[in-house]
Amino acid sequence: MSIRRILPPLTVLLLLSLAAWAHTYHASILEMRFNPGKQRLEMALKVFTDDLEKDLSQNQPAPIRTDQLTRAQLDPLLLNLLRREVQFSIRPGAAALPLTLVGLQKESEAYWLYFTAPLPAATTGVTLRHQLLLALFPDQMNIVNLTANGQKQSFLFRNGEETQQLKW
Repeated sequence: MSIRRILPPLTVLLLLSLAAWAHTYHASILEMRFNPGKQRLEMALKVFTDDLEKDLSQNQPAPIRTDQLTRAQLDPLLLNLLRREVQFSIRPGAAALPLTLVGLQKESEAYWLYFTAPLPAATTGVTLRHQLLLALFPDQMNIVNLTANGQKQSFLFRNGEETQQLKW
């Protein structure tokens, strides 16, 4: 029995359109939490696997496939990517804060990268330069959700808007 006999034609067309559209947009989501007890930012970044692999493969002799690497091989690549593309500073023009990769989680089509950044005492905000995948995809959107002091704020980073002030 054909799928067309089971589903109405419009539903079939919609399903086929959704399958083709499955990854025609480019986005990442960065969930950030200010932890005042540990005086640091704790973050989880979700990025599509194919986009991540394309970025990691730049300037490499062969394409990088994350599923073919051990954690010992993958972690330094991911940390270098984060340090290059997601930079925090305590004020504009200041040195980038050090990032520590604390883990990762693979989903069906994406990765969650978990990392932290220490903050100086009494910090009430940071400058974030978030340009992950912007050079590769003109339509890339990097969404940032910040939770600090019981407040939640959202920010959008894209070409032309790579750097923003985050205050809490």
